[in-house]
Amino acid sequence: LNNSAKPKIDLIAVTKGPGLEPCLWVGVNTAKSLSYFWNVPIVGVNHIEAHILINFLKDGKILDIGKYMPAVCLVVSGGHTQLILMKDLFDYQIIGETRDDAAGEAFDKTARVLGLSYPGGPAIEKLISKCRDIEISKCRNLEVKLPRPMIHSKNFDFSFSGLKTAVLYLFKKQPRKIQQSKIFRACLAREIQNAIVEVLVKKTIRATKEFKAKSIILGGGVSANTLLRSVFQKEIVKNFYQLNFFVPEKKLSTDNASMIALAGYLRFRKFGKDDWKNLNTDANLIIET
Repeated sequence: LNNSAKPKIDLIAVTKGPGLEPCLWVGVNTAKSLSYFWNVPIVGVNHIEAHILINFLKDGKILDIGKYMPAVCLVVSGGHTQLILMKDLFDYQIIGETRDDAAGEAFDKTARVLGLSYPGGPAIEKLISKCRDIEISKCRNLEVKLPRPMIHSKNFDFSFSGLKTAVLYLFKKQPRKIQQSKIFRACLAREIQNAIVEVLVKKTIRATKEFKAKSIILGGGVSANTLLRSVFQKEIVKNFYQLNFFVPEKKLSTDNASMIALAGYLRFRKFGKDDWKNLNTDANLIIET
């Protein structure tokens, strides 16, 4: 590091949580070393917040965030499913979260039951896309129906572990010939996707009405799901006269450097730099309220 040329950067932003501790250590320790040797300020970032804020970067410019508040944010990925009321920049309230498996985790685990690859969400989408029109219509003769966990509960929490179990039981009770059928697996994949999307959308729409939000914001890897995006669009048109809908480009839905850089910059502009000596990881870091 002492012999390397300092790049033309003004700030180092690094994910400090939440996440897996060993992975976080690598990033934070590397960033702290660079901050020290290059004498560049450093800012630790909550990557859940970063998933939300990336929506406000458009064509290289940062939008006037305040005009879109309050907002209901659905952050949904392999490790997280949260509904967050964003009252203003850096002013959040968690109003709902998963009690067990995250939605992305449910996609991954049910995809494994179907013999599909990881990550499960894209694999399930791909299987469905291969069985359109006449083939998919044959599912009407099959009993492929799954529960929508907690969809009618009065709170805004989620639960997807029961859905995973229902998929496993439904799959295992089929004769081996049916299990190996491409049509059956596609029908089951479609029902899995429909169940997850319906729960996510219904809870988010209800929260938007209850908190009189001006915007809905999506973030996290599952926000790349095509059906999720299209159902949200339809429900917003149906339920709201004027509502802002933010969803990141698909390439910015999963964890990426751009969202961490933006969140770091906005935090630095508001709060200044962190002390690199005291910057630590936090696997269970929650979004600040």
